[in-house]
Amino acid sequence: MSIPTLIFRAIRWSAWDGCETGMEHVDVRPGDGGLDISGVVIAQEGEDEFGLSYRLKLDALWHTKEVHLRTTSGHVLHLESDGRGHWRENGKDQPALQGCIDVDIQATPLTNTLPIRRLDLETGESMEIRLCYVTVPDLIVSPANQRYTALEAGSLYRFESLESGFTADLPVDEDGFVLDYAGLFKRL
Repeated sequence: MSIPTLIFRAIRWSAWDGCETGMEHVDVRPGDGGLDISGVVIAQEGEDEFGLSYRLKLDALWHTKEVHLRTTSGHVLHLESDGRGHWRENGKDQPALQGCIDVDIQATPLTNTLPIRRLDLETGESMEIRLCYVTVPDLIVSPANQRYTALEAGSLYRFESLESGFTADLPVDEDGFVLDYAGLFKRL
């Protein structure tokens, strides 16, 4: 699944229950041979209400190259990657993130699309990955192991957190962007 076929996309999700505490808007644009993605999230994690803006830069193979996150409370995180598993956090090498290719930002279903597109799995195929998991609103990054399985390639994927055992079946649109994430997010 190559990036050049994508044109500008605007995507919105709301919290699953439709309450006022969860909304996201994302712009996806081609840029520098890959993608530039910008998003804004207004949400709640436990008792903490927060606002988050983020920017991602991806290469043509869906490898994460750069991540900028900022919360309205002032937390800032900048990650840079060579796309082969070497990371810098706020300018410092991060050996603990060695081998991570993707990033998973806790507050958005957008980042589930990155491994779905990058792995390009056939129906029935499954792959374990190591990625940078970012908690929100504190913006703490740590390595995490996940598995993606193509239940129906191009339309339905199973996500599994190998640490927590959490599982979700994710329907996607024709470009691989998550439609609904049962119990958490739904596409508007």
